[in-house]
Amino acid sequence: MKIIDILKDHRMSLSFEVFPPKKESGFESVKEATEKIASYRPSFMSVTYGAGGGTSRYTLDIARNIKEVFGVPTLAHLTCVSSSRETVREQIRLMREADIKNVMALRGDLTPELEKTDRAKWDYQYAVQLIRELKECDSDFCIGAACYPEIHPESPNQKEDILHIREKVEAGADFLTTQMVFDNDLFFNFMYKLREAGVNVPVIPGIMPITNANQVERAIKLSGSFMPQRFKSLVDYFGKEPDTMKQAGIAYATAQIIDLYANGITNVHVYSMNKPDVAKAIKDNLSAILGKDFDR
Repeated sequence: MKIIDILKDHRMSLSFEVFPPKKESGFESVKEATEKIASYRPSFMSVTYGAGGGTSRYTLDIARNIKEVFGVPTLAHLTCVSSSRETVREQIRLMREADIKNVMALRGDLTPELEKTDRAKWDYQYAVQLIRELKECDSDFCIGAACYPEIHPESPNQKEDILHIREKVEAGADFLTTQMVFDNDLFFNFMYKLREAGVNVPVIPGIMPITNANQVERAIKLSGSFMPQRFKSLVDYFGKEPDTMKQAGIAYATAQIIDLYANGITNVHVYSMNKPDVAKAIKDNLSAILGKDFDR
């Protein structure tokens, strides 16, 4: 099933993101965790792709297993940073071979090593180029692209950032998924600006359950996300006790998701970080809501 068909449904949906192992020795434990999450029957699952394509082989292995064994639609990430056109085309071939129809097209993170190289010599500098490549290779791909409600770290301002987002959509992106958001008001404001700029594809807010106080600094570094004071207070108060922080973090993420649903957002993506217990807790908290088609 294509992700865009799920997103066009009026029913509430919830999806989870998992990541492949960095090394072969970790494959079985990651496979077990992703299978556990798949057993909770999310609307779909996305599988990330390591910086520079370092875990590309495992991305397809995990995605194929989820789809074939559990029947859960999968979204395989593909990054193009520093990759040659031949490498990307080979990955596209392998996706088609695995019958993966949903692709998250990303530039990818710039590692310290990549930042030292001459980007002008790369075959791809931006995600929009990868989107065009995917469309050229197989027009039947359902393509997702990323967006930053709080501005991409490399963009000078939000207006220009949204112009680049529109370029991705015009190139063939069927839907957008946001970087992690901790304040729903920022997401709603971003949505208004996107629609005003003529970007009308579905936009899925990304929610990161912070279950460990040590995650906060990394989350800010990765996404530049704004942390509202109520969330900071939660971490300050519960962060020293692992069990209380986990419960509080899940409750905060659940409240965000419910607020999004209540304000007309029917699809939410959770950065579940290969944690089946967190995925299950959130899905259980929403058990009476998910799958409903509320009269609007």
